[in-house]
Amino acid sequence: MKKSLLLVSLLAIALTACNKPAETPVAPAPTVEATAASTVEAAASTVSAAAATVDAAAASVTAAAASVAASK
Repeated sequence: MKKSLLLVSLLAIALTACNKPAETPVAPAPTVEATAASTVEAAASTVSAAAATVDAAAASVTAAAASVAASK
């Protein structure tokens, strides 16, 4: 009787100890292509903004040159 009780107790402890919680799935990391595409889009936006600034500066220079030429 004592051996049966001991065996059942050990079996119950072993089964309880093996009950691990399920692992939560980890979201996959973004791919290199997605990261590269995002970086290229950001760079294109920066270049467009810089081009607009250069165009505005060129217009100011043209206007100033016309003003100087008109005052002569």
